[in-house]
Amino acid sequence: MSELLAASTGTPPAGTPGRLRRTLGSDLLWSFRHAPVAIGAAAVAATMIAAAGLAPWIAPHDPFDLASLSLLDASNPPAWLEGGSWSFPLGTDDQGRDVLSAILYGARLSLLVGVSAVVLALLLGVSLGLVAGWCGGVLEAIVMRLADVQLSFPAILIALLIDGLARSVLPREAHGDIAVYVLIAAIALANWVNYARTVRGSTLIERNKEYIQAARIIGVHPGRIVTGHLLPNVLGPVLVVATINLATAILTEATLSFLGVGLPPAQPSLGTLIRVGNDYLMSGEWWISVFPGLVLALLILSVNLLGDWVRDALNPKLR
Repeated sequence: MSELLAASTGTPPAGTPGRLRRTLGSDLLWSFRHAPVAIGAAAVAATMIAAAGLAPWIAPHDPFDLASLSLLDASNPPAWLEGGSWSFPLGTDDQGRDVLSAILYGARLSLLVGVSAVVLALLLGVSLGLVAGWCGGVLEAIVMRLADVQLSFPAILIALLIDGLARSVLPREAHGDIAVYVLIAAIALANWVNYARTVRGSTLIERNKEYIQAARIIGVHPGRIVTGHLLPNVLGPVLVVATINLATAILTEATLSFLGVGLPPAQPSLGTLIRVGNDYLMSGEWWISVFPGLVLALLILSVNLLGDWVRDALNPKLR
């Protein structure tokens, strides 16, 4: 009787708590407090995200202000080397831009693209996974076969293909203005498969449980069952996939920008800064690419460590 009442009100029965509720419970917080690696990774990631978000206020210079740039300041070494200046703590690039300021603004763009791509891929993948797992039949076969075909190609090649198609269709003069949006869409379309397969598998398990059957018996609308019953119970594994996929999305953006098909030089991300500095690496101006590369590696490492902790914390076999 309690299951029928819970189903009629749109909430899972009290005896079967949702995975999302367990995810936000005290067990997860206890696990985090007793994981020094996760705490350190979270501190590093939070610091880098905060620095990138506050770039307009804490950056020593504005790398996008062409009026403030001077070629006389070009290729200055870091402040602790001979010829360096504390006005440019990490040196300058070939255009006279402060490397530290460029890193802060570049990390801001990299995080914007990575987070937006993950959110878009999550929305697309979760929606298709729910539909495939709930409806089954021909629709499930189409979605899953499409996912299988896409998995046969590396994600970077899919993103390159989508980015190239968008650039060939759109007007050339609009490439710079919409480069960020094209890059977000390309990365998202290359990574939705993981979410769809995860959600589809969880949906196949959940749809045969008692509270779903009770909701069907009393005539709850299928759309309400999917959004109010199934969705909260399949978000646990999705959280793990999203955390790990964030590092992949940031790395994919950096790779595309390094190859010259990502963000333009006027909107430098970390990958763009590494590509620009790579041209001067053999001439001894190593700081232009090394420092952005270290920031990118540290950001990806911290996010990956957090993803590993989330995966282990949500694994009931390790509790």
